[in-house]
Amino acid sequence: MSLRSPLGRVLGLGSAKDGAHHWWVQRVSSVALTLLTLWFVAALLALGRLDYAALYVWINRPINASLLVLLTVTLVYHSMLGVQVVVEDYVAGKGAKVASLLVSQFLHLAIGAVGVFSILRIAFGSAA
Repeated sequence: MSLRSPLGRVLGLGSAKDGAHHWWVQRVSSVALTLLTLWFVAALLALGRLDYAALYVWINRPINASLLVLLTVTLVYHSMLGVQVVVEDYVAGKGAKVASLLVSQFLHLAIGAVGVFSILRIAFGSAA
């Protein structure tokens, strides 16, 4: 006995079996973001001075650069998941939905790449 409607059985429509994974990944990334944000705020408060030279030296430390890259990647990924849900729920047309999702993912990946590149450039020293 199936709980699906006859029309649903004929059209093959139903759960894509992806919602629970998406929900779980978003919750895990939010916990990681909470911990990383607490570290970030505490580290900046402990730094004292927030001028360019002090922040440059702070990012030059391997543990700080690693955690900052992890914060950036997690933040971009969590944001990308959240925007995806909003677009899927509120954009009506199929073409507009696909275009919005593609633009959103591209922008998130570009912002993440620029952020990670900037951190690594400071951590490893600039070529210029």
